[in-house]
Amino acid sequence: MKIKRLRRAFFQRKTINVARELLGKYLVVWNESRRQTLVGKIVETEAYCGQKDKACHASWRKRQSCEVLWGEAGHLYVYLTYGMHWLVNIVTEKRNYPAAVLIRAIEPIGGVSFMAENRGAVPNKVSIGNGPGKLTKALGISGSLNGEDLEDSRRVWVEDRGIIYSRAIISHSPRIGIDYAGAYKNKLWRFFIKQNPFVSRP
Repeated sequence: MKIKRLRRAFFQRKTINVARELLGKYLVVWNESRRQTLVGKIVETEAYCGQKDKACHASWRKRQSCEVLWGEAGHLYVYLTYGMHWLVNIVTEKRNYPAAVLIRAIEPIGGVSFMAENRGAVPNKVSIGNGPGKLTKALGISGSLNGEDLEDSRRVWVEDRGIIYSRAIISHSPRIGIDYAGAYKNKLWRFFIKQNPFVSRP
């Protein structure tokens, strides 16, 4: 199996394409206290496409609160929601076009027992990372990683392990929890692997 880290060029493309093609890639986080990597296969994403997208933070948050979105592709945008859950996004496209892909669910692959421990009491492996707030807790992702550059970071990166899903295997739907976004709430910008048990349940 040939493993390679995704480079900036992958993320500099159209956000919709990046969101779709991140499915089957591997989000890897180095856990310093455990001295090992925690790994999750990405099985669900959502695209957020610029200031015109009313669901995107750039359309309604002050720029200084989401400055990373306006920067270079391939950096993490990590923010706190509801005052309790960290969510992890990857910035896409070009500078000064605020767009990103939210990682919504992962299939735990490496360091699974530690990921379950991070999550606390979970009934099964499926529950470890089947939601955007769950996966960050499982992987130990917090605001300290906001702005991290996936191209050269030693703390977090995304790997391509040769899995490419055909469009027949990928499904799409409206994004979740954005009823405030007007017509943009109906955009089919959520992507997930069909019949994968680790996908979140809206």
